[in-house]
Amino acid sequence: MAVMAVDIGATKFAAAVSVSPIGAVPGDESTAARPAALRHIHQVAVPARDVWETCRGLLRRVVGAASADEACGGADFEVTVVGIAAAGPVDVRTGSTAPLNIPEWRDGFPIVAAVRELFPGAEIRFAIDGAALALAEYRVGGLRGVRSGLAMTVSSGIGGGIISDGRVVSGRTGNAGHVGHIVVPGWEVPCACGGVGCVEAVASGMSSVRWARAQGWTGTTGMELARAAAAGDAIAAAALARAGTALGQAISSAAAMLDIDRVVIGGGFAESGAPLWDPLRAAVAKHAGLGFIRELQVLKSPITDGATLVGAAALASE
Repeated sequence: MAVMAVDIGATKFAAAVSVSPIGAVPGDESTAARPAALRHIHQVAVPARDVWETCRGLLRRVVGAASADEACGGADFEVTVVGIAAAGPVDVRTGSTAPLNIPEWRDGFPIVAAVRELFPGAEIRFAIDGAALALAEYRVGGLRGVRSGLAMTVSSGIGGGIISDGRVVSGRTGNAGHVGHIVVPGWEVPCACGGVGCVEAVASGMSSVRWARAQGWTGTTGMELARAAAAGDAIAAAALARAGTALGQAISSAAAMLDIDRVVIGGGFAESGAPLWDPLRAAVAKHAGLGFIRELQVLKSPITDGATLVGAAALASE
């Protein structure tokens, strides 16, 4: 089985192929844990216009690379299954995605139908990126060995997916686990979704940079903000403490709702170290008062890069 994995992100698209299984289901001794066997990983920044044309070109480049690789079958390479993980909101019933940060697709783009035109003989499997992330963490990452957990990404935005009793939770439209839009108390910050007080609007890398700049900080990226906080910059440290507190509040609420064993957090902004993680853990300790969540584990993801793409391949190879 030749798998095409596609990650439709808010700021970049990525794609790769796989010709071997992605990880293993915990507890299944017949398939020992294997690393994510992705080949010919390519990515491209999301353009301001002609978004699908850019994505289509990316997929064709990956197919061209795989067709020149004897390990993928060479000239006989043919995609049989495509796993698509897309930034949300999505509608798995119609196969469409409407990412908040891609204006050209904001009203919905039929991604499944578009990909099917490229690969007419292939099966298409489609999920929100958070669900793919959860599957990746369950197969090869920080949720291995647990039956119920929450996978989160904290980067330019905040997303997530849920594993419950060993299965990815989808929901009515496929948007279950959209943890970035849990409302956190005390924050009246407008969100791109149209709501107010979403944790993404308070605690994402982009949101934290905006807040810090409004206080007089002069940097431009979440990575710079994290370095400044580690170096003792008071505004940067306050921005990360604000983000960590909001994340801890959201995690506590999600844990009480879902009755989970573990939360695993990845993404670029999650690499900010103690200035983010110390207030995050303090907020969880403060708010997670119910007995069944007092011992909740909150860990950094061991998957350092490309977790959503790994999840898209795992989705296709399920």
